[in-house]
Amino acid sequence: MNAERQTVYRWSLIWSGVLVALVGVVLLGVAIGRVDAWARVASVLGLSALGWGGLVQTINAIGLVAVQSSVPSSVGLVGTEYLVIGSAAWIVGWVLIASGIRRAPESTEGPSPAAGAVLYPRLAQYRDFYWSTLGAYGGGMLLSELVLILLQTFLSSGGGASGGGQGGLAPPIAFAVSLIVASLVAFACGFVGAARARRLALPEATIGVIYLGLPVPIGLTLMEQLPDLQVSLGYRLREVTYVADMLGRPVVGYWLVFSLLVLMLVLGINTGFIAAGSGRMDLRLRFELFVARRHVGVFRPSLVFGTLAVLLFGIVPPLIIYGIIRSVEAAVERTRIRALGLKDPLAAASALNRLKLREQSPTMMMTALSVGGVGVGVMALIIVLSVMSGFEEDLQNKILGAHSHVVVSKYAGHLSEYKRLMEQIAKVPGVAGQTPSIDNPVMVLAEDEVQGIVLKGIDPETVGSVLDLRRNMLPGGDLDNLETPEKIAPRRSLGLGSKPSGQDEEEDEEVDPIIGKTTRSTEQKVLPGIILGRELATILRVVVGDRVNVISPQGAELGPAGLIPKSRAFRVAGIFYSGMYEYDAKFAYILLAEAQKLFNTTGPTGIELKVADVDDARRIATQVSRELGGYPYRARDWGEIHRNIFSALRLEKLVMGIILSIIIIVAAGLIVATVIMLVLEKRKEIAVLKALGVSDGGIVKIFLAEGLQIGVAGGLLGLFSGLAWCYFILKVGIKLDPSVYYIPNLPVKIEPVQTALAVVIAVLVTYLASIYPALKASSVEPVEGLKAE
Repeated sequence: MNAERQTVYRWSLIWSGVLVALVGVVLLGVAIGRVDAWARVASVLGLSALGWGGLVQTINAIGLVAVQSSVPSSVGLVGTEYLVIGSAAWIVGWVLIASGIRRAPESTEGPSPAAGAVLYPRLAQYRDFYWSTLGAYGGGMLLSELVLILLQTFLSSGGGASGGGQGGLAPPIAFAVSLIVASLVAFACGFVGAARARRLALPEATIGVIYLGLPVPIGLTLMEQLPDLQVSLGYRLREVTYVADMLGRPVVGYWLVFSLLVLMLVLGINTGFIAAGSGRMDLRLRFELFVARRHVGVFRPSLVFGTLAVLLFGIVPPLIIYGIIRSVEAAVERTRIRALGLKDPLAAASALNRLKLREQSPTMMMTALSVGGVGVGVMALIIVLSVMSGFEEDLQNKILGAHSHVVVSKYAGHLSEYKRLMEQIAKVPGVAGQTPSIDNPVMVLAEDEVQGIVLKGIDPETVGSVLDLRRNMLPGGDLDNLETPEKIAPRRSLGLGSKPSGQDEEEDEEVDPIIGKTTRSTEQKVLPGIILGRELATILRVVVGDRVNVISPQGAELGPAGLIPKSRAFRVAGIFYSGMYEYDAKFAYILLAEAQKLFNTTGPTGIELKVADVDDARRIATQVSRELGGYPYRARDWGEIHRNIFSALRLEKLVMGIILSIIIIVAAGLIVATVIMLVLEKRKEIAVLKALGVSDGGIVKIFLAEGLQIGVAGGLLGLFSGLAWCYFILKVGIKLDPSVYYIPNLPVKIEPVQTALAVVIAVLVTYLASIYPALKASSVEPVEGLKAE
């Protein structure tokens, strides 16, 4: 009996069914739109896209039978006719599609002459599905996700720290540890499943990832959209959501981690197949690496130094020099062959043939282009990420220089007991400094200029332990003048300018037109000091010693027409420059006691803290909150306060990294073409190796080793050239306009983790790109490879 059965397609029925089903979809959409139920139906449709969605919906439908029977028959629904007709059209359409797909009838021919012979071993050992492999793949994905979530929560909440659970690891560190462990779990499960099946088992991997891997990221994504789910799970997964929220878009973080775990599962599957594909566990690579190294020749000095020269000096100059050298070498070699031919024509012909083979080898050219492509991708990734890290570090230093690392406040009210709280906070390990502060929005006026700012009341004695305000003061002013305002000399007495004509007296010595005397006593002429940012002073057109008026809606006073904003005069005691326009134009500082009088408060609005380790600020903030007894006190770290700014920077860096990784992906396409050309070029050699007993896994190892050599060579060359360019930018510098960018040079910060990650990404991409050609090479049969010879 013929075992081969063909599938027959009746395209007229199939296309008719597609059209009918499409009409049903349109009618169902009209019915849903008429009752405005898209918000509810969207989740159901999303659930239908997954295999286990049908089971869940069936259970829900059974539960709704009783509810439907209790609804009075007189209740009518809008658009019921569209719903019924659309559902019927949908079902009929799929029936027509199913009717158009049929198996061809079995052949009536008798058995072939080979009936009863021994089946080809590869087919005899083949099984179409392994339940144990499915369990390893799917269970590995689910287990790795659960390990990541549980371990991240355990380490961040203090379960892994000494001291009875006090504190814990910093969230980024805890996430890194958890991600490494979860990746190892996914890799191990993929390895075990592939070793069990002795093949890649792609159907099992697909089903396992979709059915058991997707529910966790989908649930986390829905948690951001559904309030009920957020209430029930949000507080349990707060450590996970906090780390994901560092990107600004938690959903992006969830799916990136899921993609990484899938990648580790794929690597484990491929490694398990290579190790156990021959029927026994074989992890040796010495022979395969030897063959691959001699075959592809990636680490030839000419290729390595030529590619490095292109990466360091650009494409055109090295190519011009290379062309000149090659032309000279070719001329010299042909002259030598011509001289040899006069003596021995056969030897000259052999030398000429070798020269042509060396010059016309497409594999060597493709290998050089692949190494160069990977090197360019790694170099660009390192340079761009280092520059963006430099900008991020510069911005972080400026922000944390003008703001504290942790702010302690009440959920409502002021900290009238702040001195006692500061004594308690000082007991928390890791707190390097603290200062009380009051901040409120006000209006500041100087002559005809008005500007809305944030006015902060500070303690000059302790503010230096938290903020860089004292170091940022420009010459001509002094922070200590806030406590001794009598030392602030008016601008006129300093000879820095005079009042407009007709104003011979200071504004604070205005003469009352009725009584003919000044309205202020001598004691009132000493105005409290205020510190302004450089940009704010430029906008107001004031210098040290000038008078400004501050108007605050808080602490308003009762007047004849009702409440009026409180106004207070100040004298500029100094000007600071932080290097950030937003802060230099929007912030001003006064004495804490003066702020309490102006805003009519009984204490500061918060206590600002400086911690020894900036990256550990969240854990220290949690310990401070615990030390103060929790509610009504709360402590927020700088990552939470300035979350939008730093999240945008991280997301921008991530997007730039993904975009630049496309260069490496393009190079991976060259690697695929290179390895495929190697397979076509070496079919005879592959057949000989297999005839000598090399297993399919051994052939896969050889070609994977060739792809890995290209990736490693390109990654190392890109690493060296990228670090060289970063060092050049750091030492020589690229000048920037300080008035635009607020920095004189292009900042560069080389982070070891992200630099190593760029090389790892390149190696992984090249490894994955080599899998398909390696599998095609392993499928070459000895007879097919040798029959053309």
